[in-house]
Amino acid sequence: QVQLVESGGGSVQSGGSLRLSCAASGYYFASMAWFRQAPGKEREGVAAISSGGADTYYADSVKGRFTISRDNAKNTLYLQMNSLKPEDTAMYYCAAVRFRYSMPSAQALGAASYNYWGQGTQVTVSS
Repeated sequence: QVQLVESGGGSVQSGGSLRLSCAASGYYFASMAWFRQAPGKEREGVAAISSGGADTYYADSVKGRFTISRDNAKNTLYLQMNSLKPEDTAMYYCAAVRFRYSMPSAQALGAASYNYWGQGTQVTVSS
C-alpha cells in the first residue's frame, strides 16, 4: 500500500524552528517535495529534491530558512524550517512521484508534477 505520512508539525513562535518528516512506503519515489496551503490560498511548492538528493529547489519565500533533505535508506523526506514567520502558517503536504529522477525547477515546485500526496501536517507560527 502506498502511503506518505507527514509528522512534525505544531505551533511555534516567530523565529522558532520545526522539522517535518514524511515517511514513504509502498514504492521508492524518485522526486519528492513539500507543498503548503494556507486558508483561502492556492497550494504552493515550498521545496523539492531529486532522487539522489543532488538537486534541491526552493520557493523564494523560504530560501535561506528551509532545508529539504531525504534519507533513501529510510525512505523518508525531511523539511528543516528555521526562522519561521507567521506567513509560514499553513498545512504542509508531502508529495512524490515515481520515475522522474530530476526536473527543472519550475516543474519540481509544481503540484502537477506529483501524483502521490500525504494528508498534511499543520504548522502554525504566532507573532
